Amino acid sequence: MRVCILYSGGKDSNLALLKAYEEFDVACLVTVSPRSEESYLFHYPNTELVQLQAESLKLPLIMETCLDDEVSGLRALYNVLMCARDLYGVEGVVTGAIRSTYQATRFQKVCDDLKLWCFNPLWLRDEISLLKEALDYGFEIIFTRVAGYPLKKTILGKMLTKDVVKEFDRMKSYLNPSGEGGEYETLVLDMPLFTKKLKIVDYVIVGADYDATLIVKKAELEER
Repeated sequence: MRVCILYSGGKDSNLALLKAYEEFDVACLVTVSPRSEESYLFHYPNTELVQLQAESLKLPLIMETCLDDEVSGLRALYNVLMCARDLYGVEGVVTGAIRSTYQATRFQKVCDDLKLWCFNPLWLRDEISLLKEALDYGFEIIFTRVAGYPLKKTILGKMLTKDVVKEFDRMKSYLNPSGEGGEYETLVLDMPLFTKKLKIVDYVIVGADYDATLIVKKAELEER
């Protein structure tokens, strides 16, 4: 089956991509870029970097911007999936959804409207095991946003490590370890399917503890 990947550049969409490669013919990436972090549907920080990631993956990218509201986001999603279907003949969509029924049900509705199969390979997996799995695969992941106690802005730009995963495990009674509730966002610098690594050359951090974003000003691809 030919599929496209709903791709944000973060850890979950990249892990879903890796799993999709094991079973399907991955034709392209599709990305919806919202206006700000107020979007409930889509990943916000540094989504323009998916263009470099797509280049590293040697996959075509279909991308559309949208406003933060649900209607605008779903319209943009419909447009990019329709393009993927019509341009590349995709029959299904792979997402990195884990537990968010809000996202999953809305993505499913758009797929149904386009007669596309929707596959969520990470669905209902234990979040800590997913973080460990990504690290075991050799993912290099940095934090690009925090949005809630107890995550301070000092974590931004830092790598996800096994020690951080252990800390998240201890916090899981009041923190979603996957960050799917918006507690944090990530950017993947390297993973097994990349042909080149993403290198952050320049960035700024805006905001205060518990609500801050790392904004990449310049990035490039480098040899591994």
